[in-house]
Amino acid sequence: MTEQEDRRTAILRGSAELFARQGVSSTTVRQIGDAVGVLSGSLYHHFPSKDAIVHEIIVTYLENLRAHYRRVMDADLGPRERIHGLIEVSLRMSERFPNETIIYQNELSYLRELPRYESVKTMAAEVQQTWLQAIESGQAAGVFRTDIDPKVFYRFIRDAVWLSVKWYRPEGTYTVDRLADDCTAIFLDGFAAAPGITPAQRP
Repeated sequence: MTEQEDRRTAILRGSAELFARQGVSSTTVRQIGDAVGVLSGSLYHHFPSKDAIVHEIIVTYLENLRAHYRRVMDADLGPRERIHGLIEVSLRMSERFPNETIIYQNELSYLRELPRYESVKTMAAEVQQTWLQAIESGQAAGVFRTDIDPKVFYRFIRDAVWLSVKWYRPEGTYTVDRLADDCTAIFLDGFAAAPGITPAQRP
């Protein structure tokens, strides 16, 4: 990696941290420069504007997410395993890119004003369609109930998964694997105790 590539990476990482902590609108180019040790004027040698930084952060994030989703969808999995795979990928992306996840979740109104928002919109729509495809194929197979609109189920599970970035701490004893298992169980099995199972018998 060249020195210029190193500097761009540092700018993107520093910007993502600031955007996640204090919001995109409240973050200035000067603050970004101070955070990464670059004069605000020099920063424009790497990015033409703050909006360009935001755009690259989000596009890179969504490209990574789509690539991992495709692996899940291309694998020979049953409906339940496919949903679990999408949940696990989403949680691991949140663990790996917590700042980018927060920006994507919190800054939709700002993203819509970006000059190149259409590319972000297209990628976000593909992410949603991936979930809907997994849900609808499970319904068609008779694995998932059909009396609930797939979009309603998707919106509930989307918010549960992505907003976990605000409270989940991966450094604890509660692992991402366990969180993915629990999330899958809650959404696909419910939270009611199974008949005939006492609390002492539960794992």
